[in-house]
Amino acid sequence: MNDASFDYDLIAIGSGPGGQRAAIQAAKLGKRVAVVERTTGVGGVCVRTGTIPSKTLREATMALSGYRERGFYGSSYTVKQHIGMEDLIFRADQVVRNETDVVRHQLLRNDVDLHSGNGSFLDPHTIVVDDLEGHGRQTLSTRTVVIATGTTATRDGHVAFDGRRILTSDDVVTLDRLPRTLAVIGAGVIGLEYASMFASLGVRVTLIDKRARLLSFIDAEIMDALAFHMRHSRMTLWLGEEVSGLDVDDGDDGKVRIHLASGKHIVAEKALYSIGRTGATGRLNLEAAGLAADERGRLAVDDNYRTAVPHIYAVGDVIGFPSLASTSLEQGRLAACHAFGIAARSVPALVPYAIYTIPEISTVGRTEEDLTREGVPYEVGKAQYREIARGQIIGDRTGLLKLIFHWETHELLGVHIIGEGASELIHIGQAVMTYNGRVEHFVETVFNYPTLAECYKTAALDGLNRLDSWQTAEAAIPAVAHAE
Repeated sequence: MNDASFDYDLIAIGSGPGGQRAAIQAAKLGKRVAVVERTTGVGGVCVRTGTIPSKTLREATMALSGYRERGFYGSSYTVKQHIGMEDLIFRADQVVRNETDVVRHQLLRNDVDLHSGNGSFLDPHTIVVDDLEGHGRQTLSTRTVVIATGTTATRDGHVAFDGRRILTSDDVVTLDRLPRTLAVIGAGVIGLEYASMFASLGVRVTLIDKRARLLSFIDAEIMDALAFHMRHSRMTLWLGEEVSGLDVDDGDDGKVRIHLASGKHIVAEKALYSIGRTGATGRLNLEAAGLAADERGRLAVDDNYRTAVPHIYAVGDVIGFPSLASTSLEQGRLAACHAFGIAARSVPALVPYAIYTIPEISTVGRTEEDLTREGVPYEVGKAQYREIARGQIIGDRTGLLKLIFHWETHELLGVHIIGEGASELIHIGQAVMTYNGRVEHFVETVFNYPTLAECYKTAALDGLNRLDSWQTAEAAIPAVAHAE
């Protein structure tokens, strides 16, 4: 079958970040493109229940709770005395509507066809779209397929989820009121973000996780600082504890009782069950395409995001870690470029991570634990926000920026930040790392004053001053080759 006999050159199943970017990239190359979206809107989980609403809820929390001003006015300070879910949802709804319109406009102005309905494979080159009402069906043929269906909250079959007292992360945006007490089961990224958000609103939060430490892929010192802040917000952390069962008392106002394997019991108004995400592949009829998902619904791909069937690609959360909107966007672009023979590259080793807890965390590169395991000699430089004028001005006296660099070559190996603006600040370090830059770059750079970016200079000087005679003429520091 030649290309002209296909209805489309590329069909993206799912309109989240990965599918959206793959579709637009293909359209920019002059290809015939369509997006199949199961829900009535576009944007996927990212826009409807994931990244956009959760981060908007966080921003509303920060604004209404007066969190940023408490360093000046005390821990009792608040912008609004009685904050309800309606206050948070009001802001989230506006942002979601706007973002949905932006995504739809981007697709339409690039002549991408939109098909609403559940997409599934009839064969490797044919997609069937069943109308949302169940009254109609379309059959579309395509040269290339990009699966970008995202994920759904993982549900334990032994737990009676009702969306009111026992929730998944997808249910949070539908809460009718703030609970007085909340148990969060699972201290992954989503669990931590919601736990810290509710704690900032005055909810008494109990966080439970069977792992002994929080987020092992993040620098241990940064996570220790987050744990300190969480406890300071009256949050109880039960780490190394496994949930053995959940019961719900009778009646609409019945409490949730969580039983731990260690014999402990926790009672809360609501429980947020956040044990990960499962790939949304159950409706795709993958067998007809010659594909199979793993036990968590995820698809295996190669370095070019191709599945076992060469013309079928998969991108975004449906392929697993790191499951970030930012990486999903990039994966969609790269997949479309590869499908049509266009040279494209990225730097996956330097993907920045942002965790929107309160305070927020961001990191790029390797951690001290990584380098210790690899036997790489390194030095560390730190800057406390309280040492920086901008930190005092904004009232963040607890933030920390940490640089890790090679002991001999001074090449920057990692940047780890906790505090206001961490997710923005990280890109300065990321840019230097893309060309194998040395930590001296920050010493030699003049930063605006007063800014949080000055933390880079302070941290660089702190680290270099730990070395012997780094400023003397005799200290010949080997040049680091620039990246190709």
